[in-house]
Amino acid sequence: MSDNNNAEPNNTRRRGLTVIAAVVVLAGAGWGVYHWMNGRYLQNTDNAYVAGNVVQITPLVSGTVVSILADETDFVRAGQPLVKLDTTDARVALEQAEAQLSKAIRDTRGLFAGNGTLSAQIALREADLTRVQSDLAKAQDDVNRRAALVASGAVGKEEFQHANNQLVSARSAVSAAQSAVIAAREQLTTNQVQTDGTSVEQHPAVQAAASKVREAYLTLRRAELPAPMDGTVAKRAVQIGQRVQAGAPLMTVVSLNQLWVDANFKESQLQSLRIGQPAELEADVYGKKVVFHGKVSGLGAGTGAAFSLLPAQNATGNWIKVVQRVPVRIALDPAELRANPLRVGLSMDVTVNAEDQSGKALADVPRGDAVAQTVVYETLEKDADTRVQQLLASSLGRHQVAAAAGNLAASATTVH
Repeated sequence: MSDNNNAEPNNTRRRGLTVIAAVVVLAGAGWGVYHWMNGRYLQNTDNAYVAGNVVQITPLVSGTVVSILADETDFVRAGQPLVKLDTTDARVALEQAEAQLSKAIRDTRGLFAGNGTLSAQIALREADLTRVQSDLAKAQDDVNRRAALVASGAVGKEEFQHANNQLVSARSAVSAAQSAVIAAREQLTTNQVQTDGTSVEQHPAVQAAASKVREAYLTLRRAELPAPMDGTVAKRAVQIGQRVQAGAPLMTVVSLNQLWVDANFKESQLQSLRIGQPAELEADVYGKKVVFHGKVSGLGAGTGAAFSLLPAQNATGNWIKVVQRVPVRIALDPAELRANPLRVGLSMDVTVNAEDQSGKALADVPRGDAVAQTVVYETLEKDADTRVQQLLASSLGRHQVAAAAGNLAASATTVH
């Protein structure tokens, strides 16, 4: 009876151990199958962080801050004003430049008008030369006639001397008239050197003055700092009344819809990583309930230690090997970013499926498009050209407005 009672617990224990062993074997087999089919291709790291375009807003000109139009956490559109500087000095400089341009136009128009005046003077001098040459010929005839009559006494010596004096005076007048013609022609040549091959609006003096107007106009417009792209404001460091210098960082704009992840994989994991491989990412801010999908877009050209501010000096007596890490850039799905926004610097857990080995380990084709670009500042140049065009049109007169506009457009295209 007691033997039967003891046998039952032993059988129960045996069956339990058998079940546990079977579960362990099945779990091990399942894990082995998973590892063989998929797990062995997965490369994982939790040393990964969100990165993005962090754009500093810096003034192109110095000035005093009179208005701050965006604060931290504010969303701004490209072209939206962020900071305004005092424009008093810039407006005065622009008015002076515009006055100099108007003066240059009028002076240049005077040069062109002078060609006609000098041509008229040449005609007048040539007419004077013709007249005195006629007087010289008449005086020469008078002397010749009187010279034959002096010997016979028909003409007195005093009258003959008087005729000779008139001849000398006529010759001097001819010489003076010839010099006057030469001088008038030289003046016309000198004036034409400054006007030939150009027009009023294309004259170097006018173009130099127009460049000063463009420069002053741009300085005035640059007193307003626009957002170069859509994004969120961060790190505002500017205050009202602050005197800022060109290039000083005032605030930062971060484009949260153009983020990526820099995953720092160990050097031993790099042999299987290729550009284009798919990746799954989890952010600590959302946990496992949100999975982001991306692709490997590039592998770094060196380890983080190689580009650090103080690179490690391993050529020492006491040396400990440290496994290095190389940054791998993971491009994120924009739609997933819009659904679950991330922030720059957040921690990520990255798993790359390295089964597909058809991609390249390093990029060997140059990028065809711009990494980032803005068109915010292009309007400033167009507005400056329009301002100069208006000044040229008003100073040249209505009959030259159309010609000035066309020539200015051609000039602006050449300059830019």
